[in-house]
Amino acid sequence: MEVGFGGRPVILWLALAAAAAALGSVLGLGEDLDRPLFGPPGSPIRLQAGDPGLVKALGFAEDHYNRGSNAMHLRKVSRFISASKQLVKGIRYTITVEVSNTQCKKSTMLRTCDFYPEAQKLKTELCMFEVWDIPWQGTSTLLKQKCQPKVERQVEETNKVEVSSTSQPLEESVELLGQFKEFMVKYNKMYSSQEEADRRLRVFHENLKTAEKLQSLDQGSAEYGVTKFSDLTEEEFRSTYLNPLLSQWTLHRPMKPATPAQGPAPASWDWREHGAVSSVKNQGMCGSCWAFSVTGNIEGQWFLKNGTLLSLSEQELVDCDGLDQACKGGLPTNAYEAIEKLGGLETEADYSYTGKKQSCDFATKKVAAYINSSVELPKDEKDIAAWLAENGPVSVALNAFAMQFYRKGVSHPLKIFCNPWMIDHAVLMVGYGERKGTPFWAIKNSWGEDYGEQGYYYLYKGSNACGINKMCSSAVVN
Repeated sequence: MEVGFGGRPVILWLALAAAAAALGSVLGLGEDLDRPLFGPPGSPIRLQAGDPGLVKALGFAEDHYNRGSNAMHLRKVSRFISASKQLVKGIRYTITVEVSNTQCKKSTMLRTCDFYPEAQKLKTELCMFEVWDIPWQGTSTLLKQKCQPKVERQVEETNKVEVSSTSQPLEESVELLGQFKEFMVKYNKMYSSQEEADRRLRVFHENLKTAEKLQSLDQGSAEYGVTKFSDLTEEEFRSTYLNPLLSQWTLHRPMKPATPAQGPAPASWDWREHGAVSSVKNQGMCGSCWAFSVTGNIEGQWFLKNGTLLSLSEQELVDCDGLDQACKGGLPTNAYEAIEKLGGLETEADYSYTGKKQSCDFATKKVAAYINSSVELPKDEKDIAAWLAENGPVSVALNAFAMQFYRKGVSHPLKIFCNPWMIDHAVLMVGYGERKGTPFWAIKNSWGEDYGEQGYYYLYKGSNACGINKMCSSAVVN
């Protein structure tokens, strides 16, 4: 898997540009800060061989290469091919060079080491290094090292056009096609034409690069990679499965603050173990996450007050909530108000989910659960944990950028990937705990059981990751 980025929404570019400007004097990037930082609509910044930062990064990579090599002789860069840099909470260098044997043994400490004059003793390799440098911390990390023997072009005494070796690109193409075919089979993907299949393959390839970048820079224990969303561009994913209204803060109406928890939070808590959480559901190709988040919360509140766990209807909200926009998004605050006005929620069995807006078919006589009001939780994660353990699962919202490629583990994306003010997905927080010392929130998602860990997403707890603390609320059932 290679590293890179697909397109990002315009608002994210603006946020990144602002962050870059603040770091400019520290990083010494100068006019480069005005250039795009990542992939399309921008591109990495190409570097010349003499760039001071590149020289430092290449020296670091060369040193790591030699320390990890079993070769007797010291090996050095014999030819510079290309290099670029990107700003990723520091500077990420991607470097392609040729590395060859010198006449110096590793045990010697000579100032100069000449290359072998004989070509067969050089044993030249083509290498790609990725170095992540954080100048203000004085740290560098080798993210990736990939080397292969250089294949010299063979000149035959014929009139045929000479062709350079393409063995590695072919191998990578075969591997990519294999991954894509496996993805299509696993998730039952069908495309309307060969052109569409080719386009989806290109998107799939770019998404592999994005997943690898998330993987290499994640601060938790998450595994990112191929998911059922891997053939979607970020814009397609956002417009189909996410909720743009959540980040429009001017739309949010004020809520009554929740009564604080009576005691501190226990070390861990999971409402699944206490019968307050229904099975994972699937919102389908509809931006109705807000409805699933709210019904999940009300299912828990009703259970705690009445001792019965019901699966409540999201479709009722999609069809009958006139304050929200059905599959185009909505706000939990509006949903609570709509439920109060309607008089309650029907069960999933009585008002089943279709994943598209229909005419409202609500029947008062079929109401299975009602609410009396709703409250907003505090913004401190310790207070949220204490309230959750005492009062039930909580409706929350977060930035879901990393969720498109999440497979398992505790996700802890860098803030630059997971801006806490760009919230775009509503979910249900059902508990918290630790895995091998890493604290997490247990989050019930609404993308089916074939997403993440049996439908759940685990997010780092303690750093307000992805804005998880900004929009916590609950219905109140008296």
